[in-house]
Amino acid sequence: MKEKEWNDKRYKIANREAWIGVGLVIFNFIWWFGFAYGLGSKSPESYHYIFGFPAWFFFSCILGFIVMMALTVFVVKFFFKDVSLEAEEEE
Repeated sequence: MKEKEWNDKRYKIANREAWIGVGLVIFNFIWWFGFAYGLGSKSPESYHYIFGFPAWFFFSCILGFIVMMALTVFVVKFFFKDVSLEAEEEE
């Protein structure tokens, strides 16, 4: 790539948004791992149930999915920018 193309503001925006995506993935993994192995490491006889699911499954998979969907919508709406993918013409 030419030097001018690397200085394109779209690369900076894409890089920033990629790091935000990586942050969301890390948050999702920590949420899932924390609830799945934190609450799920007990014996099955001591599980608490929410809507018929073990609490560890409900919080890690069901509520975690809802939280991640809300976070993703929020991040896309307020932090991501709409950029043109068309090549800019040289002047």
